[in-house]
Amino acid sequence: MMDKIAGIEIRNPFKSELDYFKRNPRVAGMAASDNKIIINPFSGLMDEQKRLVAINEAARVWMRTKDDFKPNFELTKQQKDFLDTTDYAGASDQDRMATIAARILSGDPSAGQATPEQMMFVMDLKRAMFGE
Repeated sequence: MMDKIAGIEIRNPFKSELDYFKRNPRVAGMAASDNKIIINPFSGLMDEQKRLVAINEAARVWMRTKDDFKPNFELTKQQKDFLDTTDYAGASDQDRMATIAARILSGDPSAGQATPEQMMFVMDLKRAMFGE
């Protein structure tokens, strides 16, 4: 697997993170607190799926660390309802928006139908991350 994506390092999970992943195989990866990407080795994902997870998590790190890329858009009712059934139910509005934006960018259908405003934000983020 790659060692960076969009300039964000992918590192091996620490023991505590491995323990978490072992208990939560449905969590494919995360943007760790040190702003590195970690992928769950217990998820059973194929390499291309891991690459998409890494893109998703890199986007989250970008939105967390770059002042120009703080999402500020409305979530649809469908997106809010979906997030309310996940670990993001009690998350901040900023984290909920970042989750949806990252999922749109990585092509995750759980993001729901993106609004034009969301797509504009995601396209700007994609250009900044990948120079496209």
